Order: sequence, then C-alpha cells, then structure tokens
Amino acid sequence: MKKSEDKTRDLVARSILENGPQSAADLAARLQLTPAGIRRHLDLLVATGLLEARDPHRVTTSLRGRGRPTKVFVITDLGREKFEHSYDDLALSALRFMATFKELDAVNEFAASRAADIERRVGKAISGANSSEKKAAALAQFLTAEGYAAESKETAPGIQLCQHHCPIAHVASEFPQLCEAETEAISRVLGTHVQRLATIAHGDGICTTFIPTNTITQPSVTPSKKGALA
Repeated sequence: MKKSEDKTRDLVARSILENGPQSAADLAARLQLTPAGIRRHLDLLVATGLLEARDPHRVTTSLRGRGRPTKVFVITDLGREKFEHSYDDLALSALRFMATFKELDAVNEFAASRAADIERRVGKAISGANSSEKKAAALAQFLTAEGYAAESKETAPGIQLCQHHCPIAHVASEFPQLCEAETEAISRVLGTHVQRLATIAHGDGICTTFIPTNTITQPSVTPSKKGALA
C-alpha cells in the first residue's frame, strides 16, 4: 500500500514538473483522483518541501468571484532535484571561480560558447520545419530532449514556448548570462526577436518565451560569434 501511495505522489509531483503550476482540481482531473485523495498527496508533498502552494499569477475578477483565488502548486528546487536533475555543484563552483577573472569576461565567454553549441543543434532540429508553428514545435521537442519539458502553444499574437523544467535553474539563478544567451540563441535560430516573459531561475513556475509568428525566417547557416547562444 505504501509503495502505491509513494508512486501516486510521484505522479502528482511529476505532473506539475512537466505541465507547470496546477490547482488541486486540475490535478484530480488529469490524474483521475478524488479531490480528497489529491489533497492528501499535495499536503504531504508540501510538508516535505517538494511542492509549494502559491496564488496564481493572473486571476480575473470574473473567474474568481467573491472568494479567494484558487491556489496552484509549483515544484520547488528540492522537488526538481529529486526528479533526475540534481544540480551540479562543481559547475557552480567553476563559474564562481571564472567570475573572479573579470578582465577575461570568462563567464560571458562560457555562456556564448554553450549557446553557440545549442544554436547549432537547434538549427538542425528545426531545419525540416516549413512553418512558424512547426519550427516552434520542433524547438520544443528539442528542448524536451535536453531536459526542459517544453511545449509550444499558439496564441492570438504569436506562440508561447513554455519550459516546465530547467536543469540549470540553480546555476542560472546566480549567473543570468546563461538565460540571456539562451534567449538570444533562440532568437537567432528562428530569425526573429523573441521575448523571455518568465524564468524558473528567477522564481517563476515555468520559463515562458514569446515568439511572434509573422517574422520567423530560416536561420543563417553560420551563427554569429558575438551573439552566440549560452
């Protein structure tokens, strides 16, 4: 019985990891659990520090009525670490050491080098896509394979690229150059300006990037060294 309970709790936490912040009602419907059952699992996950309950970012008056907004549950750093992506303390120590050599701008150089590699591989991953939507979907598929649990969503003004997990969030929270270079790389490989709206590294539930669909072009063959992806 205990193993079954543990497995269900893992499913609850993984659903939030892969799909972003969710309410108890959302989780119950997605996992086909009773409201009482989902609440029990959520309470235990919050108590152990794997989940955190927060107010939703956007709740309109018409949706919430007179009551308090429904809480949503988000994965914590401890929860992310539990799910196969423990943070690399050696990498963080190395970047801190590199940051002491300010005259070499070593951290930014590293971010640019990492971004250039990602940009090259993303370019190959989306090369067969012939529309903005297909390029964004191929990009999301590539990022998912890299551990970002990504998806693309079509909206009225464009596409939102949502990354529900970030394997480098702990490091990027201290060195935002990694996120900035990553965003620049996505922009270059899609051939259009993109806007990062939220990041896990800055405490948001998911990383969200807005991609306008009317300006996506074929990426250039040779990425620019100056703006290389981190």
